[in-house]
Amino acid sequence: MDTRALFNVSYGLYVLTTNYDGIDNGCIINTMQQVTSEPCRLSIVVNKKNHTHDLIIDSCVFNVNVLTKETPFSVFQHFGFQSGKNVRKFDPLTQHNRSANNVIYLQNHINSYFSCRTVKTIDLGTHTMFIADII
Repeated sequence: MDTRALFNVSYGLYVLTTNYDGIDNGCIINTMQQVTSEPCRLSIVVNKKNHTHDLIIDSCVFNVNVLTKETPFSVFQHFGFQSGKNVRKFDPLTQHNRSANNVIYLQNHINSYFSCRTVKTIDLGTHTMFIADII
């Protein structure tokens, strides 16, 4: 198989946010899709090395922030180039709100966001797939 073909698959870019035990965190992901319409569910896939992954395992809640095409590189640097294990990613950010699941969603650089509650996890080896109801 020529794995270069995988570079032709289209992806979006998202900031995945969560909260557990008073800890807010977020990371960049590129895999999110609607999987059912009734009930309305989506799936995300997260690398197990991400601190956000562990917080979602514990809390079962997350938000997917759909980034715009105009999102500045600084957002990717902030959420993708440092670990929440070492940095409180939301401490320097003053503008943010919480959705009904008590998870932060971004106010800037997003088209929309989805508030979710996990209903199933699937172990994919290096990653976990989270299937979630959109709440």
